[in-house]
Amino acid sequence: MSAEVIASAITAAGTLVLAVATFVSTRSANRAARFAERSLLAGIRPVLMGARIDDPEQKVGFADDKWVHLKGPMAAFEVGDDAVYLVIPVRNVGSGLAILQSWDPLSERVTGDAAAAHRDPKMFRRQSRSIYVAPGDVGFWQGAFRDRGDPLYDAFAKAAKDRVPVMIDVLYSDMHGGQRSITRFTVLPATDDRWMSTAGRHWILDGESPR
Repeated sequence: MSAEVIASAITAAGTLVLAVATFVSTRSANRAARFAERSLLAGIRPVLMGARIDDPEQKVGFADDKWVHLKGPMAAFEVGDDAVYLVIPVRNVGSGLAILQSWDPLSERVTGDAAAAHRDPKMFRRQSRSIYVAPGDVGFWQGAFRDRGDPLYDAFAKAAKDRVPVMIDVLYSDMHGGQRSITRFTVLPATDDRWMSTAGRHWILDGESPR
């Protein structure tokens, strides 16, 4: 075997070893970058749950000077002269600021397979008020039906009067508008004409859901 052939073989082998080393190094760097990105996002991820029984009382107002008081997990579900009002206390158990973006009302309680999915987020109703819930803190979600032509106006008014459960899907994001998630809250009749709320299901839109 000539010296030229041997040299070429050695050069080819060296190039192959360098290519393999570069490939392994690139994969390792990519894994490290993905891990760092996931760690960063986890540090600003909000997660909404129901309020605790020992959470402080909150006073929440609407644009028409309607005011309600919430204590712990107790919700507000009232029919007024010109609107149907809903307020749900929430707690952000995540590590990032929760910005409430939109909501989707369900005029009846769904269970089984029907409860496994949410509607298209594009069909959700945008919040007319900016609502933020700090990490580790208690806050609220609020919404109202004011248009009597809205097909859900009468449905929710009837649910409030008949004291039957309803559901609200709340879509929220982190402080940059990313990591969008949906938490489904159920509003249930309690004692003394009061209402209580609980969080029942979660979906992560920008990533993998927890189930």
